[in-house]
Amino acid sequence: MSVSNTVSLWALPTHTSGVLVGFDPALPERYRGRLQEFGFHLGEQVCCQHRTGFGAPRVYRVSNATYSLDQELAEHILVQLVVSEPHV
Repeated sequence: MSVSNTVSLWALPTHTSGVLVGFDPALPERYRGRLQEFGFHLGEQVCCQHRTGFGAPRVYRVSNATYSLDQELAEHILVQLVVSEPHV
């Protein structure tokens, strides 16, 4: 597997994983701390479990737990898409 393409967590497609690489500097420290308490740590793999329409919160799996995050928060979490390399 290789890791490439940094995107916000909000842009992560359904049933796709990303490795958490950081937080947007504009995210207030109190939110960053709370997210880390939930398991959103650098290097942690995050998977988008469910995306609903109309801007509703999306469901993400991290550290064997599932959380619903709204767009305002998820856009401040940065991940690199995990891309599987084709078998040769």
